[in-house]
Formats: sequence, C-alpha cells, structure tokens
Amino acid sequence: MMNEYTPDLYELIDEEGNKENFELLDCMEFEGETYYALTPYFEEDQGQELLDDSGEVVILKVEFNQETGEDELVSIDDEELFDRVGEAFMKRINEMFDIDEEEDAD
Repeated sequence: MMNEYTPDLYELIDEEGNKENFELLDCMEFEGETYYALTPYFEEDQGQELLDDSGEVVILKVEFNQETGEDELVSIDDEELFDRVGEAFMKRINEMFDIDEEEDAD
C-alpha cells in the first residue's frame, strides 16, 4: 500500500499581483491570534526550482474579512510581533524534530 501525502496548499498573491503556491508547514495560536508558517511549493517536475530555493518561510496571520465572511491570510506589519511569532515557530519546529538548539549553534 502506498503512503500518499497531500500537502495543504495555499495560493498567495504578492504586492505585484503575482500568484505563487505555498505549502503549510505549521499553524499555531500565539497571543490569541492564529498564524501560519508556509514555504514555497514545487511540483515534482520543478526539480531545479526546488534545488534553487532559498528555504524561504513565510509567516502570515489569519484575519476574518467582514466583507467576504471568510478568513484571510495577511502579512504581519509589526516587526517586533513578527520576530516573536517567528521565534515561537522555530521553537516548535526544533521540538517537533527534536533539534538541540545548542548543537544547531555550532
């Protein structure tokens, strides 16, 4: 029996209107809000793009849009908040993969 993996994909649109697919890495509650950590998604036939990828992680906040009645992913404009959320995600990832932060610093 094959183990099939279907990633949670999100199509994001940047400031210039370009669309790009991202895969959900993790989501968490932080200070009463929900945040998503995503990374660019590449199809199997995009091998070179995957090799060239910088390992970018995008962190976005979930906000309810009153006009559409749906949740939206929005950027975090507060740099201090962004840093705190990013640190919380890194701590979770280190714990998930049992990474010792002291070993990682060497």
